[in-house]
Amino acid sequence: MFWAEDIGVDLGTASVLVFVKGKGIVMKEPSVIAIERDSGNIIAVGEDARQMLGRTPGTIIAMRPMREGVIADYDVTEKMLRYFIEKAVGRHFFFRPRVMVCIPSGVTSVEERAARQAAIQAGARQAYLIEEPLAAALGAGVDISEASGNMVIDVGGGTTDIAILSLGGIVCSKSLRVGGDKFDEAIIRHIRKQYNLMIGERTAEELKIGIGTAYIKGKGAPNEGMDVRGRDLLSGLPKTVAVTSEIVVQALQEPLEQVMSSVKEVLERTPPELSADIVDKGILLTGGGVLLHGFDMLLTERTGLPVHIADDPISCVALGAGKALGMLGILQNAQSIAVRRAM
Repeated sequence: MFWAEDIGVDLGTASVLVFVKGKGIVMKEPSVIAIERDSGNIIAVGEDARQMLGRTPGTIIAMRPMREGVIADYDVTEKMLRYFIEKAVGRHFFFRPRVMVCIPSGVTSVEERAARQAAIQAGARQAYLIEEPLAAALGAGVDISEASGNMVIDVGGGTTDIAILSLGGIVCSKSLRVGGDKFDEAIIRHIRKQYNLMIGERTAEELKIGIGTAYIKGKGAPNEGMDVRGRDLLSGLPKTVAVTSEIVVQALQEPLEQVMSSVKEVLERTPPELSADIVDKGILLTGGGVLLHGFDMLLTERTGLPVHIADDPISCVALGAGKALGMLGILQNAQSIAVRRAM
C-alpha cells in the first residue's frame, strides 16, 4: 500500500496529462478509450485506443469522451479518468489522492459538476477545479499572485482560453470552442471541397503538423507538399492527391480568425493599468495548438505586442494544476474564486 499523493490532471480534449507531486508529469496519453459495445468493458485506453479510431469492428467502439474541453460522455470519461489515476499512483493506496482537474474558463455549472463528480467517482478523496489559463500561467512559472497584469492564451485540442490575470485571479477572459480539433475539421472540409476527397481526423492532423502554418510570410514557413490518401467522393475508391501548404493555410483561415478576433476583444476589455503591464510583458502562449507554425508571428502582427511561447507549452496546464494544490489559500482568496472544491 502507498500513501496518497497530490495529483494534477489536465483532462483535455486531445490528451490527458497527469502530474504527481514530487515526480512531475508521469503520464501523457491521448484522450481516447476503446470499449466493448455490449458489455462496456475497457479494451484499450490512450495511445493504444487512438490507433483504433476509425478502424474498429462493430463490436468495439473507440471514442473520445471529451469534446470541446468538456465531458461529452460522463460514464466513459469516469472510466478513463479512473484508469489514468490508477496507472499514475498504483491501484493500492492507503488514502485516496487529492486531485486538481483543469477546466476551460467558460464552462457552465453543469459541466463543472460533471468534472467534479467524475474525479470523485474515479477515486479522488478531494477534488478541486482550476481554470485552465490560471493553471497554464502557474505551470509556465508566472507569479500570478502579484498586483500585475499577465495575459495568457491556452490553445488546446477543444478550446482556446484567453485571460488577463492579476492577484491570483482572472480579471477578464473568453473561452472559445475552437482549438486543434477545429483546425483539423477545417482541413477536412477544405480538402473535401478542393479535391472531392474524404480524409480522416488523423490524416488532417498529420497535414496540420507537417505542412500547416498560420503565417505564410514567416521565416521557415513550410512550402512543400504532402501526399494524402483518402476516399474519392465521386468514384468511392481510394485515392492519393498531393496537397500543398498553401491549401492548408487557406483551410486554417477561418478558425484562426476566430481566435485573433477574441484576443482583440479581451484586450479591449482590459483595464488600462493592466494593459500597460501587458505591453511590457507581452502575451504568454501555452497548449499544443500554439505549436502550429507561425501562430506567434500572426498574433504579434495582429496585436503589435511581444508574444512568447512557454518552454513546454503542452505540459504547462498539468504542471500548474499540480502546483495549485500547494497554494490553495492564495487562489481561493482571489476575487474570482478560481479554484473550487468538491467534497
